[in-house]
Amino acid sequence: MQRVRPEKSPKAKRCLRGGLVGFGFIGSRGHLAAYRERLESRGDVEIVAVADICEARRAAAAAAWPGVRVYPTWEAMLAAEGGNLDFVDICTPPSEHAAIARAAFARGLHVLCEKPMATTRADAESMLREAQRARRVLFPCHNYKHAPVVTAIREVIESGRIGAVRSATLSTFRTSHAKGVNEWNTHWRRQLRHSGGGIAMDHGSHTFYLAFEWMRSWPTAISARTFNLEPGRWDTEDNFSAVLTFPTGIVHAHLTWTAGVRKVIYTVQGERGAITIDDDELQLAVQRATGGPDVGKGAVTWDVERRTIASDWMDASHTRWFNAMFDEFLAAVASGDFAGKQAQDAYRCIEIITTAYRSAGEACRELPLGAPLPGSRDVP
Repeated sequence: MQRVRPEKSPKAKRCLRGGLVGFGFIGSRGHLAAYRERLESRGDVEIVAVADICEARRAAAAAAWPGVRVYPTWEAMLAAEGGNLDFVDICTPPSEHAAIARAAFARGLHVLCEKPMATTRADAESMLREAQRARRVLFPCHNYKHAPVVTAIREVIESGRIGAVRSATLSTFRTSHAKGVNEWNTHWRRQLRHSGGGIAMDHGSHTFYLAFEWMRSWPTAISARTFNLEPGRWDTEDNFSAVLTFPTGIVHAHLTWTAGVRKVIYTVQGERGAITIDDDELQLAVQRATGGPDVGKGAVTWDVERRTIASDWMDASHTRWFNAMFDEFLAAVASGDFAGKQAQDAYRCIEIITTAYRSAGEACRELPLGAPLPGSRDVP
């Protein structure tokens, strides 16, 4: 039987109790490290239990957080701790996300989930439905939106200085797939049964939810192509390119695990100007009319601003971005936003990625996007 606890007043200060599932790189170096800092500085969240199938990682969790209770499976953790938790934080490989989330909802727990939310559209739909049925929050870890330089992009767009955004390019360059911990399956991201896909599944969510925000809409169609430069070694793609059609414009996306440098390059093109991002470097160009119809003869010039905004792109744990994301999770819990915009964005990311794989398998054929979300406020 489902257990549903009444929510306390948002004004009541208390420490939320969490169970962390998966103590790999992001669980240990990212989430747990951020929770430790937050417990010390704000006192509003504490991890009381950790589950991991690897004995060495359980030992690492016990050493990293004295007093935490450790379990060999997420099932064992939920059976023992279900009545003692407020939420579950899922940091396992993506193939496990949906099953853990559904079990957590069945016990009346909120869910914070690493990207991608799921590996299939059917699983993503079921997670939205179960969150709504259980009246518990489903919240994805869409942390790139909290990088300081991305926050600066948001401020420029909202100021109206470049006008309505009409197109964007988002390129993510990595020299390799992110490695897992040495104690358990270091290369799981290149194994379809664990990852659900290659770089599109791993990095696509970051690209797409940023595009949703900048284009102020969800896409209506996609054409995509994938490449695997080491087909004899891995069964997932290491390069991905796509063109997405939005009601408000177009977006080009490129993701690679075979680059010569680690870097993000974004461009946002508006009616009256543009933003260019090269890691921490932001350039803003805004049109300044000087008279006359011919741009080529100097009728339009640009005022250019350049800023450096430290954003820690090289730190793959992204702990600096965690607090702002967790604040949004707490706000969703307080307001009862069970399958809100963040969860809907996460579903749309899975729809895009899985449709992109179909497009790539059909000679880059453009395929439609945007089926109604199950039982939700389907509003971008």
